[in-house]
Amino acid sequence: MLNQMTESTLFEKILSGKIPANFIAKGETWGAFLDVFPRREGHTLVVPRNPVKHLSQLPQLEINELMQGVQQTQKILSKYFRTKDFTILIHDGPIAGQEIPHMHIHIIPRTEGDGGKTITSLFPETVTPQTPDFESLSLLHNKIMEASS
Repeated sequence: MLNQMTESTLFEKILSGKIPANFIAKGETWGAFLDVFPRREGHTLVVPRNPVKHLSQLPQLEINELMQGVQQTQKILSKYFRTKDFTILIHDGPIAGQEIPHMHIHIIPRTEGDGGKTITSLFPETVTPQTPDFESLSLLHNKIMEASS
């Protein structure tokens, strides 16, 4: 899907070479480059060439290739950072925190004592119960399944 009717996204300009970037890896349908505003050293973005906003808009083949790009990027970063642990994150749309309207995957190498946190840091106001509320989960599950049929 080409973005011919609107201006190119920042990521399209990077992937086409109009804006320089430090590429870690490239595939036919994606590119992986160091984030210019990293959360920690090695923070890399894996971006599909297809300029969609949401993961659900990518064709399945391109999703498969994008995930292969994530794995390839992890292997490269693993060697340098000597880790197999990564935070892998997608802000899927603007309400989810997406700042550039072009779907992308953050890959952040994690090492002992790096200062990074868990998913709970994304929602610091959420009160986590001491035990799971299985009844509420079951009700929510039923509502979700009803809405999807």
